[in-house]
Amino acid sequence: MRLLEHENILSIKSCLQPESLEKLNELYVITDLMETDLAQIIKSNQPLSEQHIQFFTYQILRGLKYLHSAGILHRDLKPRNLLVNSNCDLKICDFGLSRANIPYLLTKTAQMTDYISTRWYRAPEVILSQK
Repeated sequence: MRLLEHENILSIKSCLQPESLEKLNELYVITDLMETDLAQIIKSNQPLSEQHIQFFTYQILRGLKYLHSAGILHRDLKPRNLLVNSNCDLKICDFGLSRANIPYLLTKTAQMTDYISTRWYRAPEVILSQK
């Protein structure tokens, strides 16, 4: 994440380093301030206009285009991983399941796992192909 610089990708501003490795109990990562996520907005009583939906969709697609052009597959895109602020700015976060999709890096020892995304957001072909 520290190498990604895009308006629609959550960026790391800084990491607070521990005094020593022996005292490493917690890690603090400083990111952009985002107020909520898309899941909370969808659940709220606030109606979403067609313009809101179009703007959110546009920002998601911009962020994904940037990630894919950098050879990164997110693999866990869902409303909970789309952060939003009061200006309706959207940023993609949670790269825990993401992988580099760069052919020369995908050796036999670095195969992608079958586990992709949260169950409710998996494509039918992914669910049906799993053993």
